Amino acid sequence: MGVALTRSAQWTAAGQGTGTLEMTPLNETILNEIIMFVESFIHKHPQEANYVFVEPLEWKTDLDPSAFQSGYVVSATGVVSEEVDKNGQPLLVLSVPQIQIRSFGQLSRLLFIAKDTKLKEAQACIEANRNPVAKILGMDCNTMKEDSSLLNILDKMTEDYGPECEIKMKIAILLKQLDLHLLDHCLKYILLEIRLNPWAVKNDIELLKRFSGKGEQTVLESIEYTSDYEFSNGCRAPPWRQLHGEICYVLVKPHDAQTLCVTCSAEGVFLNGGKTDTEGEINYERKGAIYKDLVTFLKDKSAKFSENMSKQQNRFSEQQKKKDQPNEAHKKQEADASRKANTGSDQSKLEKNPINFGKNLMTKRLRPSLYWKTSVDSNDCRTALRDTQEIKHGGRIENKSASKVEEIDSESSSESEEDEEPPDHRREANADLPSEYWQIQKVVKYLKGGNQTATVIALCSMKDFNLAQETCQLAIRDVGGLEVLINLLETDEVRCKIGSLKILKEISHNPQIRRNIVDLGGLPIMVNILDSPHKSLKCLAAETIANVAKFRRARRAVRYHGGITKLVALLDCAQNSIEHYPSSLYDEKDVEVARCGALALWSCSKSYLNKEAIRKAGGIPLLAQLLKTSHENMLIPVVGTLQECASEENYRAAIKAERIIENLVKNLNSENEQLQEHCAMAIYQCAEDEETRDLVRLHGGLKPLASLLNKTDNKKRLAAVTGAVWKCSISKENVTKFLEYRVIETLVGLLTDQPEEVLVNVVGALGECCQEYENRVLVRKCGGIQPLVKLLVGTNQALLVNVTKAVGACAVEPESMMIIDRLDGVRLLWSLLKNPHPNVKASAAWALCPCIENAKDAGEMVRSFVGGLELVVNLLKSDNKEVLASVCAAITNIAKDQENLAVITDHGVVPLLSKLANTNNDKLRRHLAEAISRCCMWGRNRVAFGEHKAVAPLVSYLKSKDTNVHRATAQALYQLSEDANNCITIHENGAVKMLLLKHIYTCSSIESFLSHEMGIIISILQIKKLALRRGRNQ
Repeated sequence: MGVALTRSAQWTAAGQGTGTLEMTPLNETILNEIIMFVESFIHKHPQEANYVFVEPLEWKTDLDPSAFQSGYVVSATGVVSEEVDKNGQPLLVLSVPQIQIRSFGQLSRLLFIAKDTKLKEAQACIEANRNPVAKILGMDCNTMKEDSSLLNILDKMTEDYGPECEIKMKIAILLKQLDLHLLDHCLKYILLEIRLNPWAVKNDIELLKRFSGKGEQTVLESIEYTSDYEFSNGCRAPPWRQLHGEICYVLVKPHDAQTLCVTCSAEGVFLNGGKTDTEGEINYERKGAIYKDLVTFLKDKSAKFSENMSKQQNRFSEQQKKKDQPNEAHKKQEADASRKANTGSDQSKLEKNPINFGKNLMTKRLRPSLYWKTSVDSNDCRTALRDTQEIKHGGRIENKSASKVEEIDSESSSESEEDEEPPDHRREANADLPSEYWQIQKVVKYLKGGNQTATVIALCSMKDFNLAQETCQLAIRDVGGLEVLINLLETDEVRCKIGSLKILKEISHNPQIRRNIVDLGGLPIMVNILDSPHKSLKCLAAETIANVAKFRRARRAVRYHGGITKLVALLDCAQNSIEHYPSSLYDEKDVEVARCGALALWSCSKSYLNKEAIRKAGGIPLLAQLLKTSHENMLIPVVGTLQECASEENYRAAIKAERIIENLVKNLNSENEQLQEHCAMAIYQCAEDEETRDLVRLHGGLKPLASLLNKTDNKKRLAAVTGAVWKCSISKENVTKFLEYRVIETLVGLLTDQPEEVLVNVVGALGECCQEYENRVLVRKCGGIQPLVKLLVGTNQALLVNVTKAVGACAVEPESMMIIDRLDGVRLLWSLLKNPHPNVKASAAWALCPCIENAKDAGEMVRSFVGGLELVVNLLKSDNKEVLASVCAAITNIAKDQENLAVITDHGVVPLLSKLANTNNDKLRRHLAEAISRCCMWGRNRVAFGEHKAVAPLVSYLKSKDTNVHRATAQALYQLSEDANNCITIHENGAVKMLLLKHIYTCSSIESFLSHEMGIIISILQIKKLALRRGRNQ
């Protein structure tokens, strides 16, 4: 931690030279990593958490003594912890504003108490304790800050060994690991700090245009901007995208690839989501890595571009020199900007008029009647503001531009088809329309021209229509009623606002109406109403926002105008009333305000950026508080919001910290099916984390999940429940409980006549449960093997991944393997190796390993698949690490049969395995080493591995931290060492010393030292003997 804070953190001198941390993105990342480390320390390392620091960490805190509760002695001006050291001294002492802490346990508890101010507390602690390692461990351990290799730490332990010293050294190792982790984060951040400017980007594009065309020697077919308008600063991106550092967007057509839509920004160049098919809008979401410039990006995306660029290198380098003349480029840019400024407005009018002509009648906003304007000046101000908004949102050409430049968020996987904007369909003039259509048109006329009383009466009359009927909804829109209703929201008359919002709330269920409301600038007005003192207005505005924010552009508009923060503030209205006064009418209104706020946040939370905005606005603690209520109509949107947000890792950590899992489990016992569904889905999202899975079990959540599996009528709820069961099954303790609740039998029964979203989860749960022997037997006895094998012929990628894992788990048992073989399951698994999806290939290859291992006549079975062995060998050419690791594992099992080993040798398995030797992936290393070890047992394969340079990279595997890699590598080196040339290579690369060291470090006692991998010792002796013999001969 010392090196990262002194060398990588960004400090600034203040006052007398005292260093303070600037709140930069890099520093915020460092502080958040330290906070995560300290918060989890008390759970991951409970024994080390009780260690007492040599010197206390001391700083000025903003925490009030009243924030401390159980476990502390609290007074008016101070706090003392009940936890003390062996001398009776408290481990936490707060004497406002100074605080002293002497253990990691108290640090963890302090961060939980600090909640939203934990970042500020961490900053103050680091600033006041510039060398925390020295205070925690003492000055004698401070040397590890610069030189803290594992051997140095072991030397210190052997000098003064004892329980306290051992804990101290463990903490030292943990702090060193944290330091390396922080340095790694800082390095990644610094590497990504690429800064481009508009002039450099423009020069690159103009230069590439000169070398583009239809000829074979050109580098590109074409490259062009998506926008012809250039701002005075050189950018072509819209102003609200320039705030994100974006400069321009270009369409690039390489010779050997499809057209690429590229974003050039100050951070670098990356591929965006491209233009939509319907309206030609750009999806600004980044779809890949960030490159330092446009040329580097295109070299990676197009092999033809890279080839032709190398041919044009001399000409290109000459043109590049022009980029080193900033003055000339700047003058030219200013001249271009002034010329465009003179012609831009005229050109804009020419482009705008023909498109806007038909739209102006609909988008023109009507003003309230002069009979009931309360303040001419205030309305004039609002009109000016509205006109500004109309420039951005109102007209057709500007609306198209706004749609093109709006920020399309990174959406979560939970988005449905309704998130896409529907086409705007208009009724034909001669269509047969019901009488209500014409009656509503008459009512709208009164809205347009009536006084205050007439307007209220017209609103009441309109409310009497069946506004859930599409004809009535579109009638209001077609006659211009939407503009009037939105305009009424800007008046000072509360009754008119309420009437207008009630109608907008009902008709905004229609997708076309939602889009029109956004086009007319209605969302910013509704967001402003959220500040109103009238609770009814707040409720109606929030509910209407909840209906409108069903598609991306609307969600973005809510966040852009500050709606997320205001909606989160609505959640605070019901905090006190829920706990103390639920029967009061006033408090019930507060609860309704909070419910509507949660409803709107639920709709907005499908956007990743909105999720972050909710978290930063303090939404999680408020949602956790609302989750304690007994109001089901409140719980559904609250849990729905949590369910959407739980897809993000930082949310899952916050959900654990706020103890939300307990309430989610509690609400699984509710009678409300929708609430059960969302609680189960939230658990499904959160249960990716092991601690969360344990919490679900400890709070009794497994039993209600097991009982809900038997209720199959509601398929959405069943999908959520099976998903929760699947994720909880990852923990062995939970599988034991499920076995007790007879979940395995229920899951087997759900393998037939269920939709795919349910089957994916059911098979996934069975795959986890079948890791245990008794569960595999139970699945076989319940007749689960046959439906599992039948699912191997499907096309759903997620289902195929899970079903192959489940079949592979069952194949470990010989009796189940016989059934799989009889049902032709092995052939079906082998055919999945041809699947285009890498995840399916990898999962099928993993499943084949136990099948081959446990089949009666595995060698003959494998040879019976025509072209099967060649297919497996060819998969070694894949770029996917998981596919390569699984195929190597399969080859290890295939090569146990000498005939099969001979066949795959003829197919070129040796050179392909050798090419993979230079990898850093430990999983691939392990299975690659095992495959090489097994393949050495045929012919001259040992010699061939040496000729293909596979021996030296294998030696480097011994530096890995994975003991499984060491074991597999030792076996491979043992087999390779039977060739004299390989012995020399192994010895020259230092394998003997590394094998001895790894062998000693992995043995915890003399007995294990004597019995552990004796083949390693034999290989060492053999290598040294042959190496010495070769040396004498030379």
